[in-house]
Amino acid sequence: MSRIGKQEILIPVGVKVTQSESSLGNVLTVAGPKGTLSRTFKNDITITIAGNVITLNIKRNDKFSKSLWGTYASHIKNMIEGVEKPYQKKLILEGVGFKSEVKGKELHFALGFSHPVVVSVPEGITATAEKNNITITGIDKELVGNFTASIRALKKPEPYKGKGMRYENEVIRRKQGKKTV
Repeated sequence: MSRIGKQEILIPVGVKVTQSESSLGNVLTVAGPKGTLSRTFKNDITITIAGNVITLNIKRNDKFSKSLWGTYASHIKNMIEGVEKPYQKKLILEGVGFKSEVKGKELHFALGFSHPVVVSVPEGITATAEKNNITITGIDKELVGNFTASIRALKKPEPYKGKGMRYENEVIRRKQGKKTV
């Protein structure tokens, strides 16, 4: 039994949740003060909206349906939280000569390569860069996390001096350099 899937999900005031059928499954749309999100869920899980409570139940008692149960509950909770208060991730760029700036819908980086690195910001996400702090904000938790991870992958922090791009609360394990005899 899924502990997360069994719990009822409360819909806060100001958020509207609607459900519709499609050929791929159920389409759940969550509209709130910050925007609208929609996601398609497979028919293996029954999603019931009654008043301001959402409940999820499994149709078949097999391993695949049980694994989707808690996952779908988490997706719905994240959608409701996102339209109420946007998700935010922060990156810190450390290193001599490393720079970041936002120009329109693009992030421009100087990461020590022979060329500047330009990354376009996807729709639904806002990015700001002040000094060497980059802030990624959006209502879709999955999109914010994936985009932030793809930016961090451009220059991962190295263990000797800690240069590179790291998350705000990330701790880099440092290695000791070469010893002289």
